[in-house]
Order: sequence, then C-alpha cells, then structure tokens
Amino acid sequence: MKQRELVVMTDASLITCVVQRGKADDVVKAARGAGAQGATIHYGRGTGVRERLGILGLTVEAEKEVINIVVANDQLDHIFEKMYLAGEIDTPGMGVIYVTALEKLATFVPEEILQKLGK
Repeated sequence: MKQRELVVMTDASLITCVVQRGKADDVVKAARGAGAQGATIHYGRGTGVRERLGILGLTVEAEKEVINIVVANDQLDHIFEKMYLAGEIDTPGMGVIYVTALEKLATFVPEEILQKLGK
C-alpha cells in the first residue's frame, strides 16, 4: 500500500469577488485566461444602498454571484487585476473584490511536480 503524505503549501491566497448576477462567467473566463486553474461560484443575496431604491420604499433584492479562486502568490496581482476589469468593479454598485492570505493549503499534487520541487 502506498504511503499517504500531506503536502502543505504556504504561498497561496484566496481571491473572492462578489459581482452582479450574470457576471461570474466573464470574471472566471478572465481569471482562467490570466492563469487561474479553476474557480468556485455560488450565489448570495446582498443588501446595501440599492435596498432603498425600490418603488414606494419596497426593498429591492440584490442577488449576487460569489467567485472564490485560490492562486499562487506570484500570480495574485495579475489575476486580481483581470478579474477586477472583467467584473467591472470600477463601476458603482457592480461589486467588490478582495484577497485573503491563506496560512495553509493542502490538495493533491502530482508526483511529477513534487519531484521537480525536490519533495
């Protein structure tokens, strides 16, 4: 039986981007084009300034798409910028993007990569 080994990476960050419903595909496409390996998308509901804009003071539901992408720190700035532009985050009310430093990350790493890294 093969010995299982935990491989921990410490040079990664999590990019989270919250965008208007329907924009996530564009943001993920831009991130993948910039070198991201994949993304997780889920739906959320937000509140804020727009909740007061409804007719007769009724609340406007603001459904959002939330994109999470784990990236290596050396790719972080490039991917972040591409996601920002694709999500049109520079337009008021379009969303927000932020980075969370990851202390530890573990996932499957192919044997060839481990050998290249000398592990």
